[in-house]
Amino acid sequence: MDPARIWVDGCFDFTHHGHSGAMLQAKKLGTHLVVGIHSDPAILANKGPTVMTLPERILAVSACRWSDEPVPNAPYVTDPAWLDAFGCKYVVHGDDLTTDSEGGDCYRIVKEAGRFKIVKRTPGISTTDLVGRMLVLSRNHHMHHRLQEVEEAELVRLRAYASDSAGVEGNGPPLLEIPRNAEGVKEHGLWDTVVAGVMPKEGQPIIYVDGGFDLFTPGHISVLSLITAAYKDQKPYLVLGLHSDTTINSHKGLNYPIMNLLERTLLVLQCRYVSAVIVNAPYTPTGEFLDQVSAKFGGKIEAVWHGPTKLGSGDEDTYKDAKERGIYREIEKHEWQHVSAGEIVNRILRERERYEERQRRKGVKMETFGG
Repeated sequence: MDPARIWVDGCFDFTHHGHSGAMLQAKKLGTHLVVGIHSDPAILANKGPTVMTLPERILAVSACRWSDEPVPNAPYVTDPAWLDAFGCKYVVHGDDLTTDSEGGDCYRIVKEAGRFKIVKRTPGISTTDLVGRMLVLSRNHHMHHRLQEVEEAELVRLRAYASDSAGVEGNGPPLLEIPRNAEGVKEHGLWDTVVAGVMPKEGQPIIYVDGGFDLFTPGHISVLSLITAAYKDQKPYLVLGLHSDTTINSHKGLNYPIMNLLERTLLVLQCRYVSAVIVNAPYTPTGEFLDQVSAKFGGKIEAVWHGPTKLGSGDEDTYKDAKERGIYREIEKHEWQHVSAGEIVNRILRERERYEERQRRKGVKMETFGG
């Protein structure tokens, strides 16, 4: 058994930055991270209904830049035999207690075997929180201040998530923020660098993708994966433009986005397909804005990509300038395109009574490490 091969397991229902933080902390304790993912029946028996199916949860885990080897159908009570089978000496989990259907510690066996390591639980987000936001239609989570103005602990987290596949800070995606009143085009040179990172290599294709990426769904992940796969000769430098909470809510209404700007930023930073992130990106990427992106990253944008989901209303053409420049590209229909933030919310609302019962049973308990 190799102590550098680390095992972490969980439900990984939804995709949220608590899961990513779990995998990041575990990865930094070794060099190869094996991620066990519980089955739908096991979670139902021990915790309650899942929102996302097992294939959807596998896709999300696979997209995390710190995950090396997803393992589906891992036992709910961690079994040393599974660690042995994958050559892992230790299992890593947060400092919160995770119990099975009978109230027993899910890690009691590996703890007794001396094969358990503890890391800090990621505070402030859980699957329970997200379900709650959907059930009560609250907008209290929306951010109305700049990313630069978050508490120091969150800035530390942003720097950590903007790391490479080994968790080394400074070697991952740069994070830029456009001043909110600039709308992306009015204040040249005034974009803030929240986190410095790796810029494009000489000759590397620079491409731009934008959106809300709310709940970072299998639809989002699949589009980013397919875009990356379209460049067979060299991995593209994928610049992701992320819309503000205000922008998303003005177009989608209700309490969208379900995840606020900080939560969505952390999620796109952890994605292995993303090379750089621009927050507060304009809803309409004008030619002037695209020129600014080119200037920031030292090369001409070769393509502006979008998924098969139609945006806008009426005669509005969000990508008019990109089309006129001949650089607009669109991913064709794919198997996950129906799994949007709206679809996930509908799943919750269709089974409202079951999820409300799950919320009541969980009370205020925060399960964020693989929860």
